[in-house]
Amino acid sequence: MSDVMILGEIKDGSLDLRTLELLGAGKKLAGDLGVSVSVVFLGDAVSAAAEQAVSYGPDRVYKLEHPLLKEFNADLWLASLEQACKKIKPNVFLMSHSFIGMELGPRLACRLNTRLTTDCIDLSIDPEDGLLLRTKPVSGGNAISVFKCPGEPQLATVRGKVFEPAETVEGKGEIADMVPKIDESMIKVESIEVIKEDVVSLDKANVVVSGGAGLGDEDGFEILQELSTALSKSFGRVMIGCSRMAVDKGWISSDHQVGLTGTMISPDIYVAVGISGAIQHLVGMIQSKKIIAINTDPSCNIFKVADYGIVEDYEKVVPALVKRLEEQS
Repeated sequence: MSDVMILGEIKDGSLDLRTLELLGAGKKLAGDLGVSVSVVFLGDAVSAAAEQAVSYGPDRVYKLEHPLLKEFNADLWLASLEQACKKIKPNVFLMSHSFIGMELGPRLACRLNTRLTTDCIDLSIDPEDGLLLRTKPVSGGNAISVFKCPGEPQLATVRGKVFEPAETVEGKGEIADMVPKIDESMIKVESIEVIKEDVVSLDKANVVVSGGAGLGDEDGFEILQELSTALSKSFGRVMIGCSRMAVDKGWISSDHQVGLTGTMISPDIYVAVGISGAIQHLVGMIQSKKIIAINTDPSCNIFKVADYGIVEDYEKVVPALVKRLEEQS
């Protein structure tokens, strides 16, 4: 048996969006290879997620259910996936570049004697030999390279927001049960719960207001926060983003960074303030539905992708926008 298989993830009892993005990518790869596409779920009760997943077009969904898989434990999940891969023998196995994928991917590659490419932003099949072409940022995001490695399964983790999610289809694939052979003696590393406050989830924002080197200093983000607050009254969840330059200067933390080395986003509105538009930044926000750029340099790259551009000092423009928004609210 050979196919393209993806690791499904469940969040709050439902399919994680990244699973649908992986499935969209997997279906295309499977079509190019002329094989089937499948999804594998791990947990103690994954029937609901499996039923939800089959409506998006996989040929089959594997349920790896066991009481010890109720919570994520890297050792037990690794052993279960190793058993599944040796039985299913997929050509390609894709995981999200999430905590789970980053934890399991390298160890699974070692167990299966294959090679892993992490944080891929594009995937395709080489028509000459059928190997997976894995595109990813390198050199701190300043360049993009394509990798091709021998061995099976062709293993990769994929960045979120780079593939369109799979859509529902008529008809359903099959659901197959697999019971992994695991026990508590396999646990070598104890998992602990880490609670992080004020988590920045740029990819879930309706609007992102980003600042770059053109702000001049970190005080510029206070002005952007005023715009963010004004926009939130009309546009739902609004968050502050930034360019890599702003992070490098120490003005804002890296979890706000948009781009190849930050977060890939596609909000309804993206406001770029004082951002020139380096390629690694553009790739991270180019899927935004509407792009508004404010910059004093009319020749900067950001204006080439913007739907609306304002050539002016942001310290004049942003307060005026805030005042206008507050008048309308």
